[in-house]
Amino acid sequence: MKFKGVEISIKNSPELDPGFIPVFKFNRAFLSTAKKPVSIAVERSNGQMAVADTFIHGTPEMAEADNYYVNRLVKTMLWMKGGFRIYVSGDRGIYEYLTKAYSSGGEQDFDFDYMSSVFEHPFEVVYTDKVPEPKDAPKKMGGHLEGCRIGFDAGGSDRKVSAVIDGESVYSEEVVWFPKTNSDPDYHYNGIVAALKSAAEHLPRVDAVGVSSAGVYINNRTMNASLFLKVPKDLFDAKVKDIYIRAITDTFGDVPYEVINDGDVSAIAGMISLGEPNVLGIAMGTSEAVGYVDEEGRITGWLNELAFVPVDCQPGAMQDEWSLDIGCGVKYFSQDSVIKLAPRAGIELDAALSPAEKLKAVQKLMEEGNAGAVSIYRSIGTYLGHTLAYYYDLYGCRHVLLMGRVMSGKGGDIILEEAKRVLGDEYPELEGKLIAELPDEKFRRVGQSAAAASLPELG
Repeated sequence: MKFKGVEISIKNSPELDPGFIPVFKFNRAFLSTAKKPVSIAVERSNGQMAVADTFIHGTPEMAEADNYYVNRLVKTMLWMKGGFRIYVSGDRGIYEYLTKAYSSGGEQDFDFDYMSSVFEHPFEVVYTDKVPEPKDAPKKMGGHLEGCRIGFDAGGSDRKVSAVIDGESVYSEEVVWFPKTNSDPDYHYNGIVAALKSAAEHLPRVDAVGVSSAGVYINNRTMNASLFLKVPKDLFDAKVKDIYIRAITDTFGDVPYEVINDGDVSAIAGMISLGEPNVLGIAMGTSEAVGYVDEEGRITGWLNELAFVPVDCQPGAMQDEWSLDIGCGVKYFSQDSVIKLAPRAGIELDAALSPAEKLKAVQKLMEEGNAGAVSIYRSIGTYLGHTLAYYYDLYGCRHVLLMGRVMSGKGGDIILEEAKRVLGDEYPELEGKLIAELPDEKFRRVGQSAAAASLPELG
């Protein structure tokens, strides 16, 4: 297979999506003939820096391939680690291309605008003779069991809270709420406070509070989250950015607290249940939610928004409705992937059904042994096998825990089985280095809200 002048060898293609071109395969083939050194750095808050020393061809005939490779590399760095400034050294043509692409109205306008908003800093591309040195600020978090703690987990359809004493849950509550459709931030605030007070009634005192929430959180502040999708920007800035901080301190005063992304909490829960660090947690549900705990059991402060990281190079890849980019993880590792593949498998889904209901319809067919449903899950497994090799290249993760509604039932077993087969066939060098698995009962007992309770360290 040839793409942008690069010859790519793929042995395993998804049966319902034969045009799939794994980004990792393209990258390997591209770099096998690229010889001109180029360095890219992405700066995020507090001077933290992600750096990639790589190569391009630097010839007119390969300019399109060079630009494409660097574009996807930068997008991956931005959504994996986050940042508001790109440094480029080694090639002014690449710098000029990125300056145009990552600009208002440019090819990557969404990324440009999103990162500016999240980091509260104008986005820019800078040419330099030498990019800055890499710098990270990982933080040990989670696994703190002593004392009387509250863990709160904010989901899109329900909120959960746990009261925990010395690592044992003494109370838990799950309440349906509608954060994504409510434009009044006081609705969210009151719901959070109600949950905290409900848990506190079952504790002799409150020593610490941990929060797990969908979205991007920096220094415990809400920078972007679908939970507050309908809240106007002025109210978001005034009442949402510090909503968890206000709710905790208004209710309990000066107690230790931590607010982090729910994907990272899932990875922490995985670390607790496995008894080992270096865990990448991937939840396939409404979207692709990801968290990571490094080899020393620390969270990294990275965005880990792999839903927007490219995984497929094919020109006809499905477009994400929000970012308007194509070939990104959300369309391969969420209910969207099941829905996308259903017609190709000969399964017609009622257009009046919600995405979650469409997923349930396919899952029902899967339980009945429908051949089309089986082919959907096998295809997602093929996507996943290729992509896990890429994620390993990015993270160096030892364990991958696969969670979420898409991974439930017989379909999840097929996805995992096919992913392992593709990994073994296409990437045998990863045997023994990468372990992909489903959560066990111990992980399920830990629970998201209970794991959140373990986040803060007592003073």
